Amino acid sequence: MSDLAPTTGGGAAARTDGDNRYKAVQQKLKTLGTAMELADNKLEQLLRNMRQNAQRAEGLAVDIANAELDRKFIEMTNQVAVALGGAATEVQKLHETAQEVSGLATDARRTHARLYEGLDTIRSGRRERTPKPGFFAH
Repeated sequence: MSDLAPTTGGGAAARTDGDNRYKAVQQKLKTLGTAMELADNKLEQLLRNMRQNAQRAEGLAVDIANAELDRKFIEMTNQVAVALGGAATEVQKLHETAQEVSGLATDARRTHARLYEGLDTIRSGRRERTPKPGFFAH
């Protein structure tokens, strides 16, 4: 029986509102990075389990052959092993992508902070309201 079950806890999805203030963008990037790290861990566990199940299915096919059962059971069990191996390969690709996205989110957050943290500090520290972007363009 599979351990896969839908989960509601864990990584929260980042809001996709139009809030592009510095702190809001930083929080969204942090949430994305955290969600990708969580996905990375879960995918790594899934990959391990799939590989183990593929090996077990291969072993079961050998046991079925040694028991001299009908050939169709051996073939079906081998097909399961091959399917699990193929699925594990795809999960490996997804795992690598999650790692990459996590790293890119962290890099984007650092770059965003480097470029805009000083401006946010200045804007947040004054009492006067700041004009909306594009005000001085006219």
